[in-house]
Amino acid sequence: MNLDELIDFYHDLTPESVARFPEFYSADAWFKDPFNEVRGIAAIQRIFSHMFTQVDEPRFVVTERVVDAGGAMLVWELGFRVRLWGKGQAQVMRGVSHLKFAADGKVCYHRDYWDTGEELYMKLPGLGTLMRGLRRALSA
Repeated sequence: MNLDELIDFYHDLTPESVARFPEFYSADAWFKDPFNEVRGIAAIQRIFSHMFTQVDEPRFVVTERVVDAGGAMLVWELGFRVRLWGKGQAQVMRGVSHLKFAADGKVCYHRDYWDTGEELYMKLPGLGTLMRGLRRALSA
């Protein structure tokens, strides 16, 4: 598997293309993000399918990559509109994916790092006001 092909897969991800995960991920691949920790392609596909039920117009853009023989770190932005807020303002969440590859070149380890406070909770009505106030109170 070619890293450029994987990045293109994420750039073009749709509800239908979630079925293509077996092309890029090992059957027993491990995935973790701030809300999920799963093993296996079916479980990973459920997470990404669920994303399409929660937000409108999700789109990943990989902005940087660091690659070595053991894996890659992909810096990304996820643009989306929150379905619960109506057709509101476009949002952007920034994060990093740490990937490791099996001998066949497929992803066997995928760990996403992103700040739930800054990238999600601070943008929520009500809770965001509280989070921004806490941030101001705790900043130097």
